[in-house]
Amino acid sequence: MLRSVAIIALLAAVLMVPFALRERGERISGGDDVLVIITPHNESIRYEFSRGFEAWYRNYTGRSISLDWRVIGGTSEIVRFIRSEFTNAFRNYWERDLGRGWSQQIQDGFANRRMQLDDTSEDDTPAEVARRAFLASDTGVGLDLFFGGGSYDFIQQSRAGTLVDSGVVAANRGWFGENGIPQNFAGEPFWDPEGRWIGTVISQFGIIFNRDALAGVGIADEPRRWEDLTDTRLRDQVAVADPTKSGSMTKAFEMILQEQMQRRFRELSSMRSVPPREVEGRAIREGWARGMSIIQRIAANARYFTDSAPLPNIDVAAGDCAAGMAIDFYGRFQQERTNSRSSGNRFGYLTPIGGSTVSVDPIGMFRGAPHATAARLFIRYVLSLDGQKLWNFRVGAPGGPRKFALRRLPIRPELFGEAYREYRTDADIDPYRDSGGFVYRGAWTGPLFNELRFIIRVAFIDVNTELKAAWSSLIEAGMPADAMAVFSNLEKISFDRARNEIGEAMNAADPLERVGMARRLANHFRRQYKEAQRLAETTSS
Repeated sequence: MLRSVAIIALLAAVLMVPFALRERGERISGGDDVLVIITPHNESIRYEFSRGFEAWYRNYTGRSISLDWRVIGGTSEIVRFIRSEFTNAFRNYWERDLGRGWSQQIQDGFANRRMQLDDTSEDDTPAEVARRAFLASDTGVGLDLFFGGGSYDFIQQSRAGTLVDSGVVAANRGWFGENGIPQNFAGEPFWDPEGRWIGTVISQFGIIFNRDALAGVGIADEPRRWEDLTDTRLRDQVAVADPTKSGSMTKAFEMILQEQMQRRFRELSSMRSVPPREVEGRAIREGWARGMSIIQRIAANARYFTDSAPLPNIDVAAGDCAAGMAIDFYGRFQQERTNSRSSGNRFGYLTPIGGSTVSVDPIGMFRGAPHATAARLFIRYVLSLDGQKLWNFRVGAPGGPRKFALRRLPIRPELFGEAYREYRTDADIDPYRDSGGFVYRGAWTGPLFNELRFIIRVAFIDVNTELKAAWSSLIEAGMPADAMAVFSNLEKISFDRARNEIGEAMNAADPLERVGMARRLANHFRRQYKEAQRLAETTSS
């Protein structure tokens, strides 16, 4: 009996150790205040902004603060998580606080960003009642801030009502507008006029490449345009991140469509045979088709579609892949890291001139933020010169990062002036000066952003095995015309189909509509690629 008691006591003691240590750790690391931030930003950014803000906050308020970072994946995963959490939170509010019954109408309506409410509530449908109730509520999900990702997802969250005005724009008017951060630049929105989201840092998209690996497959010239990634010698040599996991990578693919649309617009505008009233419509449809063909062939050359955005840079640096697609800061960081370590010049990054927009990674405050005052101060800090210097100053420069060179481009225009040039890691880059004449036309592709993600998945990623097998057979057979015609037929994902039946399925209230569309398209392209492969192999035999 005594032995059994002793064993039980020993086991209880062992089980209690982690709890004792956890409580001690919380007391040591805890601050007077706390801030909860969900983000796709990497560890380097989180470290530097934690360190910088904690010092700034103590100086400003006389109190300490701890940043609770929530990292669950890329922007797409974050958006799905937010949707789920707000649905659960509003349902609790609706049933518990308002004493009303839940239904599918309520669930579909409360955060419906497309719903237009009139001035009277007397004739509201149940969905409209829910929408008004949500927008009038302080329903929250325990999160304070959404920090990082593309502007598209922030715009959608703002329209849904999950992000609210932080008051930072109204309180700091001198930072915005004609003499500060422009509301729009090169066709891209940089901040929400209602203050619900604000761009914090500038991003572009480009091509990464390994000069040694390119030479190894017989390519002497460095890639300059997106279509250079379709070179058949790059078969199984292109590293790509999965756009269904990353809003930023979807944006990169959108740039391919935009570039082709704008190129076609210039071509058609110069043709006297084309009536001016037809130019834009034709440019959009024909440019979409051209861009989709480029995306298809990049996918056919892809080694993989990874959910890790840094991985393509690592693999290209190592020579495991010859080229890839990347966000500019990943490319520049890897270029510095690789070339400084090897005392060579094998890794390169290039933003295609006229082939990429200048977009922003925003920040926004959630409805029902539990620490709203601290959240506003964090937004203010990130946009202040103190916070902005962290993005591109060298490690150890006055006001710069302590440990990591973030290699990103600040949004405050004054930081690109001569007064700060000596401190910046990318002193020769000025996105406000070097946009290359590219003007993003949001009306052309912006409304189809989610459809683009969906199309790339079902037509190129889910059937990538069949796509690559067909592509290999085509290459081996010398690209026979009949097989290429079958392979290249993208009518099922044309601009008009994306805007109509595909868009309707994606926005349908019944999620089975979307599932059914995905299955039908994937099966179609699987059969198509197998037929192209059969024709190619018949030709070669």
